[in-house]
Amino acid sequence: MPDRAIPAVDLSRFVHGSAEERAQFVETLGKAFHEIGFVAVRNHGIPKELIDGFYARAKEFFNLPITTKRRYEVPGLAGQRGYTSFGKEHAKQSKVADLKEFYQIGQEVVGDDPIRSEYPENVSVDELPEFTDLGHQLYRAFEKGGAELLRAIAIYLDLGENYFDDKIHNGNSILRAIHYPPITQEPDSAIRAEQHEDINLITLLVGASAGGLQLLTKEDKWVAVVPEEGELVINVGDMLQRLTNNYLRSTTHRVVNPPREEWHIPRLSIPFFLHPRSTMDLTCLENCVTDDNPLAYEPITAGEYLDERLQEIGLKK
Repeated sequence: MPDRAIPAVDLSRFVHGSAEERAQFVETLGKAFHEIGFVAVRNHGIPKELIDGFYARAKEFFNLPITTKRRYEVPGLAGQRGYTSFGKEHAKQSKVADLKEFYQIGQEVVGDDPIRSEYPENVSVDELPEFTDLGHQLYRAFEKGGAELLRAIAIYLDLGENYFDDKIHNGNSILRAIHYPPITQEPDSAIRAEQHEDINLITLLVGASAGGLQLLTKEDKWVAVVPEEGELVINVGDMLQRLTNNYLRSTTHRVVNPPREEWHIPRLSIPFFLHPRSTMDLTCLENCVTDDNPLAYEPITAGEYLDERLQEIGLKK
């Protein structure tokens, strides 16, 4: 491994660069997704004040009394909107809940799109109207940056730059604010987030307030992912891995507990899980199925796959 566990790319070179810079960006991003499944992105276009503002309001939300927070927990929604209390979610291979609570904001449908009927309403927090308002702004900014990254990946896969555009328009993406409270006693073998892979196409993560994120290399070693100031961490999700017949890697990752002397420090993390519309066909791309890489998956839609996975991680019955 080089000094950094993951390579870094500059998104402005794809969005505003010359043909040569764009081609270089596509190659570096595609190679990183194929070999590691993770990349750091600088100059991503998401304003620092928007990220900082949402962080501050999220911190205020999680500091509210548990009785107040629970008012924003919606039964029967599988945690897809509003608050999910501590200890509800676990990794699919684990029976022990992760040491976290979280809040989710979903799609606000643009235009007269029948997909509106598929999505529950977002939940607003009466005590902190700015929390959800800034969340919606950050959601749009993540969506825009994510769409550019998928255009680069579409070029890398020879699908044509706009392959993903209509598939992610009004897609089922989720902005999640995750709070890992201080650890007050020896945990039951649980860590802040047990090893897992993400479900979606790609995940965009704003640098967390404390370390702990690790990825599992091909050599079966855990390495720390430490983004530099102002970078996003991007990783491939299972939907993109499935679509590309394992050519792009959805790499296993986790969030480990800090050393005992830092147990008192909470951790706040803001991932954006970029999902397509439920109707997107995840049948493996023909150009990713070869003699060396035979077909690995049955056809399935994004919606069917999401349901399957939400049941595995304990959010959906």
